[in-house]
Amino acid sequence: MPEATRSTKTAVIIPAYNEGGRIASVLRAVSVCKLADEVIVVSDGSVDNTAEVAARFPQVRVIKLLKNQGKGAAMLAGVKATEAAYVAFVDADLVGLRAEHVDSIFRPLLAGYCDMSVGIFRGGKFWSDTAQKVVPHLSGQRAMRRELFLAIPHIHEVRMGVEVAINQYVKRRKARVLRVVLRGVANYHKEMKMGYIKGSKARIQMYSEIAAAMVRVRRKRTRPLRTPWKSDKF
Repeated sequence: MPEATRSTKTAVIIPAYNEGGRIASVLRAVSVCKLADEVIVVSDGSVDNTAEVAARFPQVRVIKLLKNQGKGAAMLAGVKATEAAYVAFVDADLVGLRAEHVDSIFRPLLAGYCDMSVGIFRGGKFWSDTAQKVVPHLSGQRAMRRELFLAIPHIHEVRMGVEVAINQYVKRRKARVLRVVLRGVANYHKEMKMGYIKGSKARIQMYSEIAAAMVRVRRKRTRPLRTPWKSDKF
């Protein structure tokens, strides 16, 4: 689909919790990408200046949640705040993100090649690349049809397990999924952001929420999954 004739509205949603020191570089990239019509930051009960930093960008709309509800609820709040047919999610703590990275996530979706695209880190930081080689499906960088996201049950309850819930739902729907390589992009580890002790506690909490989401979605199955995960590079 030529970009010049595109008529479908798109939105980039950035869930953020206490990312005031990192979100500006992400917004500088997202706010100038060609395929995003709208940029929404959802400050998920942040107690730092995340919302204030985001508000400095005139292209960005900021939503403040009064208390921390978890990543899934923040993403849902952002999706409900837009009427865009296609939405992309980008983490607020990325390093090396450029406008073309965001466009590359949108492009196969807008061209009709998939129902969801997932961005995979390569050539960034060692630990980020390694983590996504092990569990690429847990990437927070993805674009999908708005209606597909809104159909996912209990998305507001799964917190950091939101990617698990998304993956399982699109697999059940036999949706078409493509992987998009994001070269040079990485993210901050929790220990880097919060210090070793607090960061380690936050990491354990994240893993527990992911595990809880895995258990939950498996219990919700009504029939066995018979089709493999459809993925490729675009």
